[in-house]
Amino acid sequence: MTQSLETLREIRALLIDMDGVLWRGKTPMPGLTDFFDLLRERPIAFRVVTNNAGRTPDQYVDRLAGMGVRVTREEILTSGVATAQYLVATAPGALVYVIGTEGFRQLLADYGLHLSSGDRADFVVVGWDQELTFRKLADATILIRAGAKFIGTNPDVTWPDEQLLLPGNGATLAYLQASTSVAPLIIGKPERPMFDAALAALGTDRTATAMLGDRIETDILGAQDAGLRAILVLSGASSRADLEASPARPDWVFDDIQALTQAWRKIGN
Repeated sequence: MTQSLETLREIRALLIDMDGVLWRGKTPMPGLTDFFDLLRERPIAFRVVTNNAGRTPDQYVDRLAGMGVRVTREEILTSGVATAQYLVATAPGALVYVIGTEGFRQLLADYGLHLSSGDRADFVVVGWDQELTFRKLADATILIRAGAKFIGTNPDVTWPDEQLLLPGNGATLAYLQASTSVAPLIIGKPERPMFDAALAALGTDRTATAMLGDRIETDILGAQDAGLRAILVLSGASSRADLEASPARPDWVFDDIQALTQAWRKIGN
């Protein structure tokens, strides 16, 4: 059973997923600007938290600006940033072989990590890659088998386009795990490093912080494991049928952020 709408008043901070929550593919969700207006008015502190490591925080700032929403780079936390922070904390200056976008590669380099051409590596780091090739998979397999530590930015097996669910980073991780018999260390949701990094940045109490997401197995279960409340929107990866079949019970469920905004405005501060 979900909580009553009145208890939304207790939430003073949000972790906000992107894909399937703020937009789907290249299409912004209805009520996007009104949603952020509400957060600024209350005010409700937030971090936009995404498992997608394909873009840098600055790129997401620009993307949101193009949709009429102004945020700062400090209000963006990607699984790519969380992965870079983890690597710098555990192995500064490490040699990493990267599967991912050019933006993700540059992000890791900006954190002082050295990029491998594929001949050797301390870590194999896998983020979502729309230009994935067999050669990249083969190089990663060889390096992991040779002893490189296997890191995955996120485990999402699908990615929500405008109308369809497409292969996500978890599909790549599954391929490499099958070919190496090595399970990756996951940094992004639902694992704790991502949630802990966001909470540290916000400085808010867990009981007054909620995760807003569209994916039960990462956003909702991850939030609950981290001691946060959870708001599920049905505009992305998880449907109402998925919710009914899942043991997970989010604190609140809405069709989309527009419905959430309308409900939140009605109950006041």
